[in-house]
Amino acid sequence: MSEPRILTIVLNYKTAQMTLKAAKSARAAMQAIPGELVIVDNDSQDGSFETMRAHVAAEGWANTRVIQSGRNGGYGAGNNVGIRAGMSDGSKPDYVYILNSDAFPKPDAIKVLYDHLNATPGTGFAGSFIEGEDGVQHTTTFRFPSIWSELEGSIHFGPVSKLLNAYRVPRTLTQTASVDWLAGASVMMRQEILDDIGLFDETFFLYFEETDLCRRAQKAGHQVMFLADSVVTHIGSVSTGMKEWRQVPDYWFNSRWHYFSKNHGRFYAFVATVFHLIGGGLNWLRCKLTGKAQNGAPRFLRTLARHGFAAFFKPQRRPPPAPSTQIGE
Repeated sequence: MSEPRILTIVLNYKTAQMTLKAAKSARAAMQAIPGELVIVDNDSQDGSFETMRAHVAAEGWANTRVIQSGRNGGYGAGNNVGIRAGMSDGSKPDYVYILNSDAFPKPDAIKVLYDHLNATPGTGFAGSFIEGEDGVQHTTTFRFPSIWSELEGSIHFGPVSKLLNAYRVPRTLTQTASVDWLAGASVMMRQEILDDIGLFDETFFLYFEETDLCRRAQKAGHQVMFLADSVVTHIGSVSTGMKEWRQVPDYWFNSRWHYFSKNHGRFYAFVATVFHLIGGGLNWLRCKLTGKAQNGAPRFLRTLARHGFAAFFKPQRRPPPAPSTQIGE
């Protein structure tokens, strides 16, 4: 019986040189594993596609393709292009490995994920320990968001956070463990599960798409694992520019609302928004009374309130069908 094959996907958006560096690291970490790598240019329109295709040809990178998405539909849509592309012979891989364009696996990082999936049939998705260039761990393991996590995450008040600790979304883990969901910087997934539950929901442009996919996998009975021995260095927010945000973009609010309304219903999404506003309002009042500086983007609560009320009272449309995993579409 042949060994399972993996398809590694690196999604590029206007960071060609960084993406090629990530792809080179992935290729080195895949040397002992049967598989291929596909770089998807997410319609950068800045010469990235041509630059990366020329580099791959000049370097003679075997089992590596550069393809064009045709449109920038966001993170999930771009990765779906790579998943649908499949292997170069037209078949499907056994595992899909998604790596951010600013993430660099250690030499054994991919094999740790691969070996775990081979040995543990109950695990559907497996993700890596992510650290910065300074060696400091990034928070990439989480609980599913809820009404109570919205209050805990916005109020920034120790006694309340202690009371609601079981609902706190971020989890800091240093040992291998089962989690609700993982950030998508370095995650390996079984293709057969994607065939069952569907690919990334392309309604999400950016943010919450991994949360939703992991939730669907768990509802179908598959475990999501954090593997501490799979170490990946991640710069973070290179394509999105998140570190330089002066205000939170509309697509974040759209993704948040879609996640809550899709998985819990519109009324739950509305109540979650109200709880966030209550917590944020109390935090704002406490900061005003104590003279403490507020964290967070300017006008965030105002925008959240406007978006939440508009979304709640907006007439519902029928959701689009789940993205197909059919190769060659």
